[in-house]
Amino acid sequence: MKISGNQFLLKLVQIACFAVLLVSVSCKEKTENSEEKKLAYLDLDSLITKDKVGAENMPDTIAPVEAPFDMPEFKKPNFPDRTMSIEEKGAKQEELSTKAIQAAIDEVSEKGGGKVVVPSGKWKTGRISLKSNVNFHLEEGAELYFSGELEDYRPAVFTRHEGVEVMSLGACIYAYEQDNIAITGKGTLYGPEEGPVKDQMMTEDVTEKFVPVDKPVEERVYEGYDGESIFLPMFISPTKSTNVYIEGITLERTAFWNIVPVYCDGVIIRGVTVNSVGIPRGDGIDIESSRNVLIEYSTLNNGDDCFTMKSGRGKDGIRVDKPTENVVVRYCLAKEGHGAITVGSETAGKVRNLYIHDCVFDNTGVGIRFKTRRPRGGGGENFYYERLRMNLRGTAFKWDMLGQAKYVGGLAKRKPAREINELTPNFKNIHINDILVENSETFVKIYGIPESPLENLKMENVRVENSEQFFTANDATGLHFKNVSVSSQDSLMKFLDTRNLLFEDSEFKVNGGEIHTQLEGDLTNNIEFKNTSPRKPVDWEESAYNVEK
Repeated sequence: MKISGNQFLLKLVQIACFAVLLVSVSCKEKTENSEEKKLAYLDLDSLITKDKVGAENMPDTIAPVEAPFDMPEFKKPNFPDRTMSIEEKGAKQEELSTKAIQAAIDEVSEKGGGKVVVPSGKWKTGRISLKSNVNFHLEEGAELYFSGELEDYRPAVFTRHEGVEVMSLGACIYAYEQDNIAITGKGTLYGPEEGPVKDQMMTEDVTEKFVPVDKPVEERVYEGYDGESIFLPMFISPTKSTNVYIEGITLERTAFWNIVPVYCDGVIIRGVTVNSVGIPRGDGIDIESSRNVLIEYSTLNNGDDCFTMKSGRGKDGIRVDKPTENVVVRYCLAKEGHGAITVGSETAGKVRNLYIHDCVFDNTGVGIRFKTRRPRGGGGENFYYERLRMNLRGTAFKWDMLGQAKYVGGLAKRKPAREINELTPNFKNIHINDILVENSETFVKIYGIPESPLENLKMENVRVENSEQFFTANDATGLHFKNVSVSSQDSLMKFLDTRNLLFEDSEFKVNGGEIHTQLEGDLTNNIEFKNTSPRKPVDWEESAYNVEK
């Protein structure tokens, strides 16, 4: 059969079109495959696992600290070769032995330092004060029980309660202006038993309203005489001290926050286990206006936040003006708790230079949590989070900057915006990399302050395998999400006065396969999806949301 010239040309055109189609399909497949390969960014093998973190895995030595900011060299402390058992000063099991324990500490310190030993057995005590160059050591099998009677914590000592300076009970183990102190061993400490210490806890109001902060600190005395309210003692709180070392111990049944360095410089906390589930305000470790801190290989199981950074509350915290800075948390396990790693809500002196890496959060509430309030002041900057594995009951990444009316009244209302003053907090410069979220209630919740939005957040190489809800951002600017993969049962992204936001090289596996958005607020603008799947939210004409202002 002969083919005419026109038919031959037509055939060539058909073949060419088919070839173009094949090339187009092939290129599309290659592009999709390359995108899939690109989105397989997070090397799960690089993330630490639960069996390698926490107190049970603490090594003998302290590895060098590497951080995105300058940190000192951390070493175990040295003490003179002198040992005294509390029994040598008359301590007896099952009897209140406060005086004998304190006498042993005082004598060893006066002689130049050494180790004070709590032997295996059950011992009872009131508040004890560490002294310079003393290692307070609890042998394996030692159980130290703290009294619930107020007289066992008097006289009042200088302390800080929820970011406000007062004279009150202090802590079960207290230290003031001491150097080179330690609490070590495999023993267990038990917080105050039932009694007046707990019965007379201040419940009348929030701390900054109850304490007359216009008065000198020496006049803010709360000792519990005649039924007056007191502030619960912390468990361990070295105050205005240097070179503090805490290792190996277990804390149970605290009345309030567990380990709380206040105004300290040079703190190492390693291999500790804290259990306070069911205890309101039973925080695990609170770093309060302290600097040059290393926390490693610790296991926290708490009734409130686990690892927390604070720096004073409101006007009193601004008066003191001491930041928490240069803190590294590594190889730790957060179990039960409101937040695994929390900043705030007391941040008047600011929190800056915080580095959290190679930790596991297992069945915790919120993963990375920021809290502050309009009248609290301060805020913070330069936060770094890397190589974390999270299995959560709450939100993976949460910024709660407004709080609740029962604590701050009308200031918890978002609008109207207020004038910026010394009590206006601000969070900025936050870097989050290489994170696996196995389960969470919500991927991101940002509740900023209209006059002080969250600023400069970059999240990269983050994989969320299962999240019930998706994304909310109120009052934020300068957000960058790159190489983020989220599987969510929800498909709604909410933006309220949020601007300058970029999603890049990311994949969102949402219910229905399409992203829906709720855009509110006059400032909402400049939101872009670049090389994402889906390419853009439904009903958007372009992959960027821009409004001419």
